Amino acid sequence: MCGRTACTLAPDELSRASSYRDRGGRRRQPRWRDGDAEKYKPSYNRSPQSMSPVLLSQQHFDKDAPVDERVLAVMRWGLVPAWFKQDDPSKMHYSTSNCRSENILEKKTYKYPMNKGQRCVILADGFYEWKRQEKQKQPFFIYFPQGSSGSSDPATSKKARSAEKVSLDMTEEGEAPREWTGWRLLTMAGLFDCWTPPEGGEPLYTYTVITVDASPNLQDIHGRMPAILEGEEEVRRWLDFGKVKSQDALKLLQSKNTLTFHPVSSLVNNSRNNSPECLQPLDLNSKKVKIKIILCLFINHTFRKQLKHVSTVKSDL
Repeated sequence: MCGRTACTLAPDELSRASSYRDRGGRRRQPRWRDGDAEKYKPSYNRSPQSMSPVLLSQQHFDKDAPVDERVLAVMRWGLVPAWFKQDDPSKMHYSTSNCRSENILEKKTYKYPMNKGQRCVILADGFYEWKRQEKQKQPFFIYFPQGSSGSSDPATSKKARSAEKVSLDMTEEGEAPREWTGWRLLTMAGLFDCWTPPEGGEPLYTYTVITVDASPNLQDIHGRMPAILEGEEEVRRWLDFGKVKSQDALKLLQSKNTLTFHPVSSLVNNSRNNSPECLQPLDLNSKKVKIKIILCLFINHTFRKQLKHVSTVKSDL
């Protein structure tokens, strides 16, 4: 599954990190959909119902756009189907933040946008997952391995990205953007839909993250993982809804044993905690961490005893 992500790049950095080569071989930088750059807010701890950056074909908004032109947009996490009749999306009684790849064509919520080619790529530094242990859950941050040119920590790579920005700003006008050398974004396959309130109003664009069985190196953490699109060609095929039909696109949704991970602080357990500390690697063997874990277990045990005592008193009354 995928219930929490991080995306810490600024709007202009996100555009550069999403650069791609068009059919003519020229490197291009996707533009933000009108007004969406202002709506997007970087986050170290993003949860469902929040607004997140996605990449999709410009043809969804402009039928005359080149077939390979991409655009960045901000959509709400948790798909609200176009046919939903209530006046408030919060009245939906089931979660749509994730969609199992095996059930896409079986469930109405996902079947319609899939058949209409409403495919998108969710962008993130990485996602969080929790490993169940005997008496607690240990969070992990999961992401693409970063090459020698990429930073090893998205939370501490701002200096390198600023230097790159200066270099890019100095390129001659009209020159194609250079290849991004900062943090390599995770590219997750998703579906989107557009819901309009029954009584009229502003359309709401929402998305769901498609999940598959976890790869061998992640199965010890969780049994499911997002469907990862690895490399420019897979991203291109997923977004090209005109040429790549649904049945062929579904073949891209495979478990990939290419992600890496590290344990992080339990700060990420609360989505209101939004700081670089959420991403920082945690040494599970350190004395401080062990003491913290023991303390948490003690507090939890004490709380349970008190709760049991209160229940007993109430029953006596």
